[in-house]
Parts: sequence; C-alpha cells; structure tokens
Amino acid sequence: MPGLLAKKLGMTNIYSEDGQIIPVTVLEAGPCKVYSVKTNDKDGYFSIQIGFGEKKEKKVSKPQIAVYKKLGLVAPVALQEFRNFEPDQFKVGDEVKADLFQVGDKVKVSGKSKGKGFQGVIKRHGFGGVGGTTHGQSDRVRAPGSIGASSYPSRVFKGQRMAGRKGYESVTVRNLKVVKVIADKNIIMVKGAVPGSVNSIVAINK
Repeated sequence: MPGLLAKKLGMTNIYSEDGQIIPVTVLEAGPCKVYSVKTNDKDGYFSIQIGFGEKKEKKVSKPQIAVYKKLGLVAPVALQEFRNFEPDQFKVGDEVKADLFQVGDKVKVSGKSKGKGFQGVIKRHGFGGVGGTTHGQSDRVRAPGSIGASSYPSRVFKGQRMAGRKGYESVTVRNLKVVKVIADKNIIMVKGAVPGSVNSIVAINK
C-alpha cells in the first residue's frame, strides 16, 4: 500500500466546522526520501523504499555509510518498503511528502506499542489473584497459582500465561480518518490514537 513514515508528535483536540471537538494524533509525515525503487522486471514486484529522518553518522556502520554516500543520501532513522505506488513515478532521491494524503482518507497506522517492562500476571494477563487474604493467604494475592499439570504430563505447557515483558509489540490501528493536513509543515492529523510513545516512528498506509 502507498504510505509514509512519520513521527508521532502527540495528541490534541481540534474543532470541526460544526463545532464538534475531535481528539487527534499529530504526525510529522516526512519529508521522506526514496532510497530504493524495485521493479517487476528486476524484483518481481514494484515498491519503493522510503527513509525518514537523519541518523547521526557515529551511529551508522562504515559499510552502510558507504552505501548511502553512493546514493547521495544520508542514513535514515527508519527505513521501510511500501508497495502500490505508481510505476516509474519515483526515482532514488525523490521526496514523498504529507500531501500524499487528503482530508477524509481512511488510513491504517502501524507502530510499536509502549513498553511497560516486566509485569506480573495480573497486569499482563488480567488474572484475578487468589481473591482474599484469609486462611493464611497473606502473600499470594497477586500470584499466578498452579502452572503445571499432575503426574502426567509432568511439565508446563508451552504458551502458559506467566509474568514477563509487556508491551513494545507491533500494533496496527485501522480505519483512522485523516481530519487535517498541513502540507507546508508535513503535518497530518488523524482522528483517534495511534500506537507508540511520543517521538516514535510509525507507518501510515492508505
């Protein structure tokens, strides 16, 4: 799908023409540079590889620096491939900007959800706990309880819900409506929330 990489700037409210308040997420969509163009003849499909932002040179390996210098570009903060762009419309070095989207477009936004660290079973999976502190259960209220079967199969099944790291997973929110586009500032506002923390990179797809 044709799309852009963007940085999540945060959330705010705007008013519609009829005075309704709309919660929106503000996204800085580009300008994104084209780093590679794949064609049906050479690769079997058509797509363009888009990069967002500029990464500090000290954070990039020397072989990568050489590749980007050969292209005449700098190392991007994020790089992603998008399909369904019009063939022969782009070449390496071109810019794709926020005007790719129009007010009223329905988009899907993909990103990494907020990381919440190592959490127990109650916060991570919604366990109910023991349910009380009677009969000596003073320290078991938030414990997971039994995790294994009896003498057979004498092991813990794979996928058993336990404590562990929560969040920082790939999440896609679909059918978000573009309510405002400020093309000269590369700002897109979509109705509702998108995954990720402030300043995280997300992908917007038509």
